[in-house]
Amino acid sequence: MSDVDSEKLALLSANCRELQQANSTLLLSTLGEAFPEISYAPYVRDDEGCFYIFISELAAHTQNLLRQPSASVMFIANEEDSRNLFARERLIFKCIAEERLPSDEGYAAVLDQLAQTFGSVVGVLRGLSDFHLFCLRPIEGQYVVGFGKAYRVEPESGVLAHISEAVLKR
Repeated sequence: MSDVDSEKLALLSANCRELQQANSTLLLSTLGEAFPEISYAPYVRDDEGCFYIFISELAAHTQNLLRQPSASVMFIANEEDSRNLFARERLIFKCIAEERLPSDEGYAAVLDQLAQTFGSVVGVLRGLSDFHLFCLRPIEGQYVVGFGKAYRVEPESGVLAHISEAVLKR
């Protein structure tokens, strides 16, 4: 790989991190009984790259995750910041969802982090019995910055690798 390629990947990697960090919520796709369902949730991320969401069992996405622990999350650039709406910058992770129980180590610390990030509403939600804490563990990522400009993202390190056109057409 040439220095230009290394520099380009380093810049893209920084842009990828910035896109994710610029959002306090993630778009969440889960598997419903008949159709995929999409929603969103506020999140925090840990040092291992896992996303944590605290969601109500009254929401379809919670029931879906309890039944089928597969999900995708997406971060996408604002429309007004995008030159071409057909090629908006976006970061997508396929994830395995793992419910964390109040008795699990680290449960309280994650809720404290959510409260620090989102304020007193988390304290109210903590007192409600229908809320569940999920860890969304990314297993595969993709960062798209334009037509034919897609990159695999190593979930933990954030390292990017270009995806060839041939692979994209599969």
